[in-house]
Amino acid sequence: MQAQRFQQFFSRYKILALLIAIAIIWVFFASLTHGAFLTPRNVSNLLRQMSITGMLACGMVFIIISGEIDLSVGSLLGLLGGVGAILNVTHGWSIGPTIAVVLVLGLLLGAFNGYLSTYQRIPSFIVGLGGMLAYRGVLLGLTGGSTIAPVSDSFVVIGQGYLPRLVGDGLALVLFVLLAFLTIRQRRSRQKYQLSVVPFWQDIAKIVAAGLILLAFIATLDNYGGIPVPVLLLLVLLGAFSYMATQTVFGRRIYAVGSNMEATRLSGVNVNLVKMTIFSLMGLMAAFAGMVNTARLAAGSPSAGSMGELDAIAACFIGGTSMRGGSGTVYGALIGALVMASLDNGMSMLDVDAYWQMIVKGTILVLAVWIDVVSGSNRR
Repeated sequence: MQAQRFQQFFSRYKILALLIAIAIIWVFFASLTHGAFLTPRNVSNLLRQMSITGMLACGMVFIIISGEIDLSVGSLLGLLGGVGAILNVTHGWSIGPTIAVVLVLGLLLGAFNGYLSTYQRIPSFIVGLGGMLAYRGVLLGLTGGSTIAPVSDSFVVIGQGYLPRLVGDGLALVLFVLLAFLTIRQRRSRQKYQLSVVPFWQDIAKIVAAGLILLAFIATLDNYGGIPVPVLLLLVLLGAFSYMATQTVFGRRIYAVGSNMEATRLSGVNVNLVKMTIFSLMGLMAAFAGMVNTARLAAGSPSAGSMGELDAIAACFIGGTSMRGGSGTVYGALIGALVMASLDNGMSMLDVDAYWQMIVKGTILVLAVWIDVVSGSNRR
């Protein structure tokens, strides 16, 4: 009986359960590191580290919701980051043209993956597996197996820079006002159409809690440089992808394709075009993540992005995205990415052996999928 109640609670309040899990993880590592885990410096590094997985998760969540998978994103991240380093270091390109070329290349390679998976009917698992090997091979060929360094200072800012504190504080205030406005607007919209609404105090509590979290977030980062540029970029992408998922026709079609592809096709939706667009967005996110990773390391590495696809997939499943498709949220995937980054960071600080880190992360991935399967069987 208690197990069933827990499953029902998790199904209804997934994000709350994930936030509680993160709090437990942070308290656990803080106690073992004598508070070092929660220092402003480490929190800043943790969020910077999480931003790369988060960018991949933004695209991967759409892939999984549509009922597909893409195993090539880690190698694609490495390839696109390597191309950026080669253009910047070897050919002396400035940051503007370098970013433009890398983003367009990521979009095209993502579209190519989508074309093979949709119009050529090759299973996305096979397309991703082939891309994982092929893109890594291309990267090794372009770099000769050696690191390309150092990238220009303007490139490094993308991965290592900070916003001025006043600018960061202003953006935080704007974000809080926007959150309050959207919460109130959603409530009024539901009342207008005579839909059920939660008690007013719950919406107020939600806004106050978000404000307190945001205040703690900004205060901590202000004690160590300010908001990192990669974190700002991730927040912008979070807003864009969340809006796309919840406020656009295209977003509704993504969920429809994952829920029942044939019914969606019969309703007149071009399913192949929707899926190809999703894969294109995934390639674009791999380009963003590749550039941030290269800037963070100040170099293009032939091993960059290794296992990145597994971290992104795990983040989506931990964040509540259903492996059956048709269900999931972008912010849930990013919270899942924060869980993965917290585990990586904490175990690294404790000097846990690499094989134990892999065992822990693999176990959590299987546990997340098991919870999804159990909650799905209960709904049926």
